[in-house]
Amino acid sequence: MSEPATAEPSAAHRTSTSEQGSFCSARCTCGWRGPARRARSLARDDAAGHEAAASGRPLT
Repeated sequence: MSEPATAEPSAAHRTSTSEQGSFCSARCTCGWRGPARRARSLARDDAAGHEAAASGRPLT
């Protein structure tokens, strides 16, 4: 099951989350993959952090 991580993904970095068993992880079209998390919200935060870092925006 995948869902968009943010409402406004950048053109080069489109992230989503994927589930495997009890774990959820964020991944990006650039090949980046976040750590496996038990909480979907943490995986979405990982994805948002990756997009922010890739676009040069400060993390809030």
